[in-house]
Amino acid sequence: MDAELEQTITAIGPRLRSLRRDRGMTLQALSAATGISVSGLSRLESGKRRPTLELLIPIARAHRVALDQLIAAPATGDPRVHLTPRRHRNGSVLVPLTQYPGRLQVFKQVIAPTPRRLVTHAGYEWLFVLAGELLLVLGEREITLRPGEVAEFDTAEPHWFGPSGERPVEILHIFGPHGDKARVRARPPH
Repeated sequence: MDAELEQTITAIGPRLRSLRRDRGMTLQALSAATGISVSGLSRLESGKRRPTLELLIPIARAHRVALDQLIAAPATGDPRVHLTPRRHRNGSVLVPLTQYPGRLQVFKQVIAPTPRRLVTHAGYEWLFVLAGELLLVLGEREITLRPGEVAEFDTAEPHWFGPSGERPVEILHIFGPHGDKARVRARPPH
């Protein structure tokens, strides 16, 4: 085995320990979430046990992170992101920009005119209008957003959004499945 690969494998244990501690999780809690024994997890974190996919996949799921984040996989040299748009029959297009299940999800959407149907579900949404006009219905309220405008709301409230007229609207859409909110940080004025 070459030195770079050995170094990558050796760094996994401390990375796992740091991730677990950063999340305030005990070995016992992680064991319950993964089905891996406490001693097995401890040996993995201390480097006394070699990481395998059978061990790393349940840990990645428990922490809701991508597997490559656990192992700090080296870059492939190709910085391009290959996005796969999902086209709908009504002309709408959804482009997932993130791929981490259970965490904040980010989408670019082109929404074609559709019938209004108020829905509720767990979560929190943040909408940023790129082009066109977005009609947001929150319960009894109707709000029209134009390019550059943002709305955020708890999805437990009945809601619907789509174009305000007959032309599609283009938005960035952030969805937090467990009530996660987008946090906007701005520099203080100088």
